[in-house]
Formats: sequence, structure tokens, C-alpha cells
Amino acid sequence: MFVKKELLRMKAIIFDLNGTMINDMWYHTLAWEGILNEDLGGSFTREEVKQNMYGKNHELLVRMFGEGHFTLEEMDRLSLEKEKRYQKAFLPELSLLPGLPEFLEKAYQKGIPMAIGSAAIPFNIDFVLDGLNIRKYIQVVVSADDVAISKPHPETFLKAAQLLNVEPADCLVFEDVPKGAEAAANAGMQAIILTTTHEPSEFAGQHNILRFTADFRDEYIENLF
Repeated sequence: MFVKKELLRMKAIIFDLNGTMINDMWYHTLAWEGILNEDLGGSFTREEVKQNMYGKNHELLVRMFGEGHFTLEEMDRLSLEKEKRYQKAFLPELSLLPGLPEFLEKAYQKGIPMAIGSAAIPFNIDFVLDGLNIRKYIQVVVSADDVAISKPHPETFLKAAQLLNVEPADCLVFEDVPKGAEAAANAGMQAIILTTTHEPSEFAGQHNILRFTADFRDEYIENLF
């Protein structure tokens, strides 16, 4: 469905990673459930876990258990353990969303610079870029390690635009979560939302969204070029 009709300015593309380029958020949810409830003795519902899965891993742990509950070293260990469990479970299903391989190649042939702006740690971003052999398409990566403030703060997307040497208003963002769409809005960027994780109704009140779509085979996306 269309959300708004206005001229799209697109000189660069910034992708979120998880849930946007790959449909893996279910595996992140299960990995976090195991860490939070089984390992750490929590009693969080799946919906509570899902709603708190944004930003850096350390920030999630603080949101769930409170400030000062873990040392930095403990959060580092828990974060890495969660990602190892996620990668092991998701590896057999590792693939780009339908239509994205063709989209990446078309943008690449058109000379449109592309970046990843994600709250994932480099360990997970490399898992996707190298596991799917798509590193040639991505000129810039901004990970959790590269920013001080996570989405919905615009730092991730603004830094990606700066590194691409493109004005923020000329960047198109692909996202899958409300906080990510909000971060794009805060950066002055338009967004297309992949509905792998959240329903369109969960983005109510966000005015920078051009389109909701299940994958990259959407006619609107195919006609972007």
C-alpha cells in the first residue's frame, strides 16, 4: 500500500540489516528468549522481548533488567553468546529477501551507492555480507560499534550519509521496525518498510514512509530506478 505521494529523491540507499535484508528476526527473538529467560532467570513474554529488540544488545539488557544489573564484561559475554546462538540457528536459512539480489545488482549497475546502517555488531554484519557474498554492493557499513546513540536517534543514518558523501535528504532508507523508521525521519530521510517483523499499524503517525511491502519484488521498488 502507498502511504504518501511525493517526489522521491534517491541518490543513495541505506539498508537496515536484520529483518530488512534478511528475514531473521524470529531467530533473534528465540535467541534472546533463551538468554533472558533460561540463562538469566527472567519471565519475559515473547511480545515483551520483541518490543525491546532495538538498539544495541547492551541497551536491551539494561531495558530488561535495569541499569547496573550487569557489568560491561558480563554484557559483552551475553551479547556474543546470543549472536552465536542466533547464527547457528539461522545459518541453514541464510538468504536475502526475495527480489533483493536483483535490486542490489540493478542499483550497483546504476552506480547508486549503498550502505548498511544497523544496530548489529560487526560479527553479525560480516556473517551476512560474507555468508551471502554481497560485500561488493555495500560501500559503507555503520554498525553498533560505530555510533554513540542508537536508533531512533539519527546518528546511524546520518553517519552513513556522511560516509557516502550524500545529503541526508537524498538517501532512501529500507527498514523493518518503528524505531528504525523514526530514526530515518529524525535524519530527514524517507523510508520503505519491509513487513517482516511489524504490521503497518505499528507505524501509525510516522510521515516519512513511502511504502509497506513484504519483500523487494514490489512494483513500487522495481520502478525506483
